[in-house]
Amino acid sequence: MGRTGTEVERLQGIMARLRAEGGCPWDRAQDLRSLRPYLIEEAYEVLDEMDRVGDGGSWRPLCEELGDLLFQIVFHAQLASEMGEFELADVAQAISEKITRRHPHVFGDVQVQGAEQVLANWARLKAEERRVKTGSEGSVLEGVPSAAPALLRAERLTEKASRIGFDWPDLKGVRQKLDEELEELDRAVAGQDSHAVEHELGDVLFSLANLARHLATPAEDALRAANRRFTERFSAVERGLAQRGVPFGQATLAQMEALWEEAKASEALLPRPIHPPRAESMGLTLPVATPAPAFWTKVGPLLGWTVSLDGPRVRCDAEGVVLSLVPGTVGTPLALEAQRPVDAKALAKAVREAGGTLHPSEAGVCVFSDPGASVVVRSPTLAHDV
Repeated sequence: MGRTGTEVERLQGIMARLRAEGGCPWDRAQDLRSLRPYLIEEAYEVLDEMDRVGDGGSWRPLCEELGDLLFQIVFHAQLASEMGEFELADVAQAISEKITRRHPHVFGDVQVQGAEQVLANWARLKAEERRVKTGSEGSVLEGVPSAAPALLRAERLTEKASRIGFDWPDLKGVRQKLDEELEELDRAVAGQDSHAVEHELGDVLFSLANLARHLATPAEDALRAANRRFTERFSAVERGLAQRGVPFGQATLAQMEALWEEAKASEALLPRPIHPPRAESMGLTLPVATPAPAFWTKVGPLLGWTVSLDGPRVRCDAEGVVLSLVPGTVGTPLALEAQRPVDAKALAKAVREAGGTLHPSEAGVCVFSDPGASVVVRSPTLAHDV
């Protein structure tokens, strides 16, 4: 058995122990319904880390979040095992057989001409599987979860329909359809009919999702990136207002728009990489009198760092830097700049409770050091007063 099999079996054993008599009361109390929000939350946290990797960040946090998602799968398989329904091995076997069956061009002798033919074959094979199971081929739209985000679901519905030829022949038709839907929305707005507005706005959003598919730019990804830009720019507006001494909630629209344009200009000077290289981590080993593992395990995650312990050694995987704190003679304090904005109050509270020291800093920044004053960290914040 290779390392992967060994570690998966270890995880299974941990899960079984948690659920066994004398195990963890919380884990023993869970069922399929109670675990639902955790599964969704872990999936979204994986997406967050995927975005950070896409921006050139470290892969290490993504590894951790994938582990959290895997734990949810193992948890659900354990519940099924206790009910005598299936085991984790059955889950792996089922997906292995399905993927093999739906890739006859890889594992069989079927010839394909490109990705579009692969998708068409996939739809045909799924229909045949449904016919064998239920006696009916069903709908090509089956398999798109009704609970999925609406924008993502719209894109997947149009993509599935396209597999059997229900699609615009070119981008021009899709774009014209969007114009048509916008005109209908304008008429509904002019008519002041709230039900018609909702109907036509839905059609506009659906058309945008379809346009995104034709542009090979997932709508969810594009909107998530737009949300991130808005958050970063508006945070810059808030920092600018604080630096100018404008009382909270009393800024004029003109003041905020001016700061917004400044934020956009700054962003343009240092745009995010379109195709970022794989992040290289610089390793730093710092001798300290007391590595303070309790401090870093409490404060590090607030900065987006992954903290792990190896005996007296503390390892902090920051963005682009792997910091190892080892027992030794204290030298000059190491100064680090955290990249991820954090909540100032939460960070300050954690630093104080863990025995660290807060240092004077300007608005929008929190500066602190660990208990041994070996590492000084300067972190941007989302809130201003600490």
